Amino acid sequence: MGVGGDRGGGICYSGGMKRNEPFTVLYQDEDIVVLNKSSGLLVAADRWDPDATRLDLLATEALCKEGERLYAVHRIDKDTSGIVIYGKNEEAHRKLSMSFQNREVDKTYHALVHGRPAEEEFEVDIPLRADGDAKHRTVRDKHKGKDAQTLFRTLAVCGPYAWLEAKPITGRTHQIRAHLQLEGITIVCDPLYGKTDPLYLSKIKRKWRGDELEERPLLDRLGLHAWKLVIKHPTTGAEMEFTAPYPKDLETTRKQLARVFRTDPFDSYEGSSTEEGEENPDD
Repeated sequence: MGVGGDRGGGICYSGGMKRNEPFTVLYQDEDIVVLNKSSGLLVAADRWDPDATRLDLLATEALCKEGERLYAVHRIDKDTSGIVIYGKNEEAHRKLSMSFQNREVDKTYHALVHGRPAEEEFEVDIPLRADGDAKHRTVRDKHKGKDAQTLFRTLAVCGPYAWLEAKPITGRTHQIRAHLQLEGITIVCDPLYGKTDPLYLSKIKRKWRGDELEERPLLDRLGLHAWKLVIKHPTTGAEMEFTAPYPKDLETTRKQLARVFRTDPFDSYEGSSTEEGEENPDD
């Protein structure tokens, strides 16, 4: 795994994630570590899923010396891939936690959804309450829910699917998934808020030639990725921007959809690169 440079320095990441690699290091110094996690890993302990594999434990074993630990400062869903930042000491943990609590962190997600939104850009501002039903889903609750706001933008329309940019202003459990569902939109392979049907190339490519009995899905897990994080370093105060390349399954899906429908989510970002391992220019 590649490791980033000195504290407060520029963006640094290790490139694309191999299929079976649980995480890669985007950046680390003596205060923070920024990881690109695969789908299926908990960021920290979860009372609803106590036996699931935990990223913080895997990363501690791989990156920390004896007696050291990583401090979780935010969470992304277990089934979501992408950027996670940990503090490496109590002071960094405190300052990073305050940055998230005070909504000083800019978070950008990419979601592959069924259908297409009616508007290219839209905002969802609906109070949410976590653990609101028997499936532990987050639900709309005007009376007991907490304020929740998400900004959405359509990046590319690929036939029956669309790539969306989601920027959560608040940080509620399942916020992006719940807000999209309330707008009548579901993320591909979402077992809680949509359907679990995998995405197959044979379903989108005309004249596909292959054996449907042996075909493997392009994507069979939640199509949500924490793509970019902008945050101030807890010690230096320098603004740092990190971008997490898509994991192999999502990257393969992007490329196949782009070939078939000739549109790409990264075309919406001026000067962006879709090649694995390349750095996006600083703003």
